[in-house]
Amino acid sequence: MSATQTNPALAASTLATLNSADSAELRQRITRFHAARDRIIAQVREVIVGQDEALDQILIALFVGGHCLITGLPGTAKTLMVRTISETLGLTFRRIQFTPDLMPSDITGTDIIEEDPTTGHRRWTFVEGPIFGNVLLADEINRTPPKTQSALLEAMQERSCTVRGNHYTLPSPFFVLATQNPIELEGTYPLPEAQLDRFLFNTILDYLSAEEEAKVVDMTTATRMVRLEAVTNAEEILDFQELVRMVPIADTVARSVVDLVRATRRTSENAPEYVKKYVNFGASVRAAQFIVLASKARALARGRYHVAYEDVRAMATPVLRHRILLNFHAESEHIDSDEILRRLLEGYGEQSRTVVS
Repeated sequence: MSATQTNPALAASTLATLNSADSAELRQRITRFHAARDRIIAQVREVIVGQDEALDQILIALFVGGHCLITGLPGTAKTLMVRTISETLGLTFRRIQFTPDLMPSDITGTDIIEEDPTTGHRRWTFVEGPIFGNVLLADEINRTPPKTQSALLEAMQERSCTVRGNHYTLPSPFFVLATQNPIELEGTYPLPEAQLDRFLFNTILDYLSAEEEAKVVDMTTATRMVRLEAVTNAEEILDFQELVRMVPIADTVARSVVDLVRATRRTSENAPEYVKKYVNFGASVRAAQFIVLASKARALARGRYHVAYEDVRAMATPVLRHRILLNFHAESEHIDSDEILRRLLEGYGEQSRTVVS
């Protein structure tokens, strides 16, 4: 059952919005949102096989204005996925290959001394780094030490960077789509918790099915060439982000999100026993904000003008999986954050059915 059915006032408010004097313009914006999204997916499907859930999450991150961490083993098309989506967006694309010897200035840019050939005077000139783009592909972000990883912190949160005391604003919109290898692989550095918390999603790319792998082999070993076209632009994406935030959410659904996030903290009064046993630190309030925003984008993408409990359930795991820090009990019993979230969401499903009834 939908969220508006649990809140008649919200349903009336949504209906009034659609029937207002600006309803024609609003419907036009919604129609354009769906058309752009469908064209992006259609073009990506010309290159990427499978990975439907991952593609959906990356697009939601773009429409929300959040950053996305994409985790997968080598060869699962992480980089190809990001590059393909970027080509369809009509935005400035930048790519950084993270390596152990990468320096923070290689990301943000640096000041250099330039000499005026006519006067001989020297002055400092700022040379922009690859961070000054709309879409930044941080490829294999966990192959560089934390000092360099942290160069992205200010950019991801404030959409700006500071170099030698000078403040520079980044282009808008600005997205970081970072790929990482599982931390068990050699030569990787775990991302700092503060940086992990800046990512809206931790999206998992897994192996394809046998049929999908056969299709990939067929597509990539022939002479077939795919030409992608930009289907949108920066101004339109900013409008989509505003449109997403206009989607209403019932108070009962919003409160259930807060309760769900609080249940991940072992010190919370409503934390289950398995959370108290296995979790060191739970998610912050930023997680609740991101779940609500992602749920709004998912609802709009599916043609609904309100957030339902099913949206929250779908968005909770990719938002929370990298925000829960487990202890040695969990590690010794081979329990990961996805298992903790699976148990929590089973309880959340029961809670939502109780509220609806």
